[in-house]
Amino acid sequence: MRNYLVGTIGSAVAVSFLILLVNIIVPGTALSMDQHTWTDKEKSILRSLWIGSLGPLPVNPSNKYSGRPEAAALGRKLFFEDKFSGNQKVSCATCHREDYFFTDNLPLSHGIDTTPRRSMPLIGVAYNSWFFWDGRTDSLWSQALGPIENKLEHGISRTMSAYIISKYYRKEYEEIFGPLPDFMEETLPQHARPALDDPDALKAWVLMTPVQRDEVNRVYVNMGKSIGAFVRTILPQPSPFDRYVKQILAGEPIRSRMEMTDDEAAGLHLFIGKAKCTNCHNGPMFTNGDFHNLGLPQKEKGGADKGRAAAITQVLSSEFNCLGKYSDAQPNECPELRFINTSDKKYLGAFKTPTLRSVTERPPYMHAGQFATVREVLEFYRSEAQNPELGHGDLTDEELDQLEAFLHALSSPLTGLAVEAH
Repeated sequence: MRNYLVGTIGSAVAVSFLILLVNIIVPGTALSMDQHTWTDKEKSILRSLWIGSLGPLPVNPSNKYSGRPEAAALGRKLFFEDKFSGNQKVSCATCHREDYFFTDNLPLSHGIDTTPRRSMPLIGVAYNSWFFWDGRTDSLWSQALGPIENKLEHGISRTMSAYIISKYYRKEYEEIFGPLPDFMEETLPQHARPALDDPDALKAWVLMTPVQRDEVNRVYVNMGKSIGAFVRTILPQPSPFDRYVKQILAGEPIRSRMEMTDDEAAGLHLFIGKAKCTNCHNGPMFTNGDFHNLGLPQKEKGGADKGRAAAITQVLSSEFNCLGKYSDAQPNECPELRFINTSDKKYLGAFKTPTLRSVTERPPYMHAGQFATVREVLEFYRSEAQNPELGHGDLTDEELDQLEAFLHALSSPLTGLAVEAH
């Protein structure tokens, strides 16, 4: 019996020694204990980045249907509907793939033709104030309308969109928005829109009566409001980073160590500290929602992209903005638009800071897909250390490795209506 006990105790000691040895030889394994301590100030920053601080899903005052499940359900169908395109092959989901975190894997997105920019990820986009890379719209519903009439994307008109709604989605539409108007197909043109780049469509639009134009616009807008109600539901679930922070805040450093590796935790220290990444990538969605000129390489063709500077006039003059007649908001509910910064100088060549959630799962990167990998982005940031928009400090190769490791810890599945079968 004594020999048995000695053998058992010896085995336990051996196992403990083996665990200790593994932790020494292979740091960052699940067996490792948290070697990183966090100050109260750092914990406050971690809390601000944690998904638990995201807050309630906002309801856009310019879209009174944004919180209605039936509108989101219709919007989901419209999002995946390729009838809304000139070749019957392009839908919103063509450039915002459900299997690719609602963006695509192309440097420049391709609908009817190739566009000048890549598609933006739609993860948590409902928390934004401006939409597209340049912020040329101020709501999810108005953002949804632009690609439909863009000749490079969906390439159809708003009158044709209204016909498609009438023919294929009448029942669902009318249950939400009320009766569709009588479009009088013998007199209402199918290819009419107020577009300077399509003289025939513009002429057909102008020749319609004011009542007809308003009726078509309202159907078109309601399409956008449905799609916006759906896109609003595309949200991230907690990532390893979020679980790590939750346990750190709960005072469980040893258990939380199992959620992230040593390199990931070291990268997080750099992210909120020396590398100054939170200057732009802050809050639970890891974006400040603002626009920055990073000095990115320009495309070889088409000239310099003016970015936000060119979009300011577009959003202010849009008939579908928060202050327009098709908005459901009161003027005092549109502060972003009313107090917009109109500095062309500040925003020349500036583009929106995208979310970093699941960033490593959706290359390429930047507004025109200039970089194929996260590492290329980090190397570029280091090379642009003198750029006041960046200023990430003198980072070593090892620190770049750690930052890249941390970014992997931001990956998570999506939730909401977006993941329902279609």
